Amino acid sequence: MARPTDHYIAQNRKARHVYLIEDTIEAGLMLVGSEVKSLRKGGASINEAYAAEREGDLYLMNANIPEYAAARVNHQPRRARKLLLHKKEMTRLEGAITREGMTLVPLGLYFNDRGIAKVAIGLAKGKRKADKRAAEKERDWQRQKGRIMRGRNA
Repeated sequence: MARPTDHYIAQNRKARHVYLIEDTIEAGLMLVGSEVKSLRKGGASINEAYAAEREGDLYLMNANIPEYAAARVNHQPRRARKLLLHKKEMTRLEGAITREGMTLVPLGLYFNDRGIAKVAIGLAKGKRKADKRAAEKERDWQRQKGRIMRGRNA
């Protein structure tokens, strides 16, 4: 499911720093024509976006897809967009949100091989400050170890 970074329309790079991602799910998006055109043009942002349950369905909230200038009828840039998931996946995610206090965070927005817009959603738990420091310490150690192995001290 991991996609090369050059295929992403938008990425939420900060999500892996702020949250501990336990599972990743690929979901479709219900979009209108001007949104698809705008996504193909680029410039979308999912940095402040999240997924939430509303009226029995999951929606992508606060994702910014800018208006498409050439469209006759445009869309609202930050409207709620319905996520297309199998019922079994949806109930599992809703259960994790309510029982375990987890969050659904969009990690990336991309077009699949067939040209259909997809969003990678992470089932996440918030990191504490100590967890963030430990992750940073581990990352620094791995970087330093790589330099030592290549023969460059410090």
